[in-house]
Amino acid sequence: MKAFRTLLPYFRPYRKGLIAGLSLVVVGNVFTILGPWLIRQAIDSLAIELSRDVLLRYALLIVGVALLAGVARFGMRELLNGISRRIETDLRDDLFAHLLRLPAEFYDRWRTGDIMSRATNDVLAVRMVAGPAIMYMVNTATISIFALALMIYISPTLTLFAMIPMALLPIAVVWFGRRIHTRFEQIQEQFSTISNFAQENLAGIRIVKAYVREEDQSDRFAALNREYMDRNMALARVWGGFFPSLHLLGGLAAVVVLWLGGRQIIDGQISVGDYIAFGFYLTLLMWPMIAVGWVTNLVQRGAASMARIDALFAEPIAIEDPVSPIVLTDVRGDVEFDDVWFRYPGTERWVLEGISFRIPAGQTVAIVGATASGKSTLVRLIPRLYDATRGTVRLDGVDVRSLALDQLRRSVAMVPQEPFLFSESLRRNLELAGGTEVDEAVEIAALTETLEDLPDGLETLLGERGVNLSGGQKQRATIARALVRDAPVLILDDSLSAVDTVTEERILHGLRRYMRGRTSIVVAHRVSAVAEADLILVLEDGRLVETGTHLELLSRGGTYARLLERQLLAEQIEAG
Repeated sequence: MKAFRTLLPYFRPYRKGLIAGLSLVVVGNVFTILGPWLIRQAIDSLAIELSRDVLLRYALLIVGVALLAGVARFGMRELLNGISRRIETDLRDDLFAHLLRLPAEFYDRWRTGDIMSRATNDVLAVRMVAGPAIMYMVNTATISIFALALMIYISPTLTLFAMIPMALLPIAVVWFGRRIHTRFEQIQEQFSTISNFAQENLAGIRIVKAYVREEDQSDRFAALNREYMDRNMALARVWGGFFPSLHLLGGLAAVVVLWLGGRQIIDGQISVGDYIAFGFYLTLLMWPMIAVGWVTNLVQRGAASMARIDALFAEPIAIEDPVSPIVLTDVRGDVEFDDVWFRYPGTERWVLEGISFRIPAGQTVAIVGATASGKSTLVRLIPRLYDATRGTVRLDGVDVRSLALDQLRRSVAMVPQEPFLFSESLRRNLELAGGTEVDEAVEIAALTETLEDLPDGLETLLGERGVNLSGGQKQRATIARALVRDAPVLILDDSLSAVDTVTEERILHGLRRYMRGRTSIVVAHRVSAVAEADLILVLEDGRLVETGTHLELLSRGGTYARLLERQLLAEQIEAG
């Protein structure tokens, strides 16, 4: 099936084990087939000579064959199921690695719950195809060939009539299989919706509680859950009719054997041993035919899931390393924007229009502007979280798209507008930036007092997204994390908005010492955070409308002066 084409490379490292496991399937079936044949021989022999020695000999042979079949079947399951687990692990590892390499705009379009569903539930469904489904497909094929060959040898006529009901099995399998596939796709889509809804509500539980929306959200989840149940019930109804149909056809075949086979015994065309062996082989043949249904279900589910996983793999890694990257031996931190235009993929509105400026290495530059003026978007272009739609962003005179991503991003320490902390210890969160010297960073970010309030200091385990810290504490922690990196370019994207003015001054005092000799870009609303910058860039509706120092911009009485006036007025109103 086309859906599994991308899965084939995952079998290559395990092809020897796969061949060995499939060989054991064949060997196990050979011994399984021998059992009824030995019973046939024993019954016919006893009809000629009633002897304990004959009985014991055949009994030991039958037990020995059963034991060998059991050992072979254990080996095939151990190998093939083990390989499927390894393939599952490799597939999930590759999927996660691919997700980490996808650009930020991908996560603007995809829901987290949907991605999680594909990385867990769908990968599991694919694993069932990579192991059990393949094992039972080969098992069905070999047991069918062996059993049919011996049934024809015993009685071609009896085999012909017995197979008439069985010939309807493939038609039933195809009919049911199509409906199983469609319903399973619908189930997986609904599961993604439920996962996303649950994830968003648990992540935003404080908002839900603050607006007293528990009952409303619970009702909405119940509605989604009922739809999920209805879709599962629709599959269950199809699945519920599948096995009875197979058993009905198998039962009809058994009636044919009972009637026609009995007459052949009476007429002397076959022996009693032939009749019993034929019945065993028909039973052995019925189980693989029934297993076809189970395998079909697994394959249909796996195909639907593999298609959903392939949709993630098909997402292009839009921001990649250049083929021949330029290597900067010593990054100074000279940043330049040359006629940069940007709009988010899939949109028509320009977020940035014709931005041009240069920040000499070691200078501190502030970026100010009203909400949605493009400040955060601008700084995200420097480490290539997004690429400019038109124009060029340069680091030390080199287009950032010509630099290896690893070197570029190690040269830039960025504090995002929305602080994010992992459910690890505070120390692990700070060391995530790639450094281990955290003490100075903690001091500069004014985290010292916070550590005194935490039960285990830096070793305190944080809750999801750092829930056991306040907004200001999270911002200080993310500032400290960026400082630990000790990169030549530091970007602070409105990272002091949640701290009070006293703490802000303490942090700015420490940062001014830290920023000496390195390029620093500060996105801020408060003038106190930008007044001492070497240069201030003023954005308005995605355009660079003013540049200059604090005093120069005030003297012009333009956009910057108006922003400052509104801010001072707001502070006066807030102060009462």
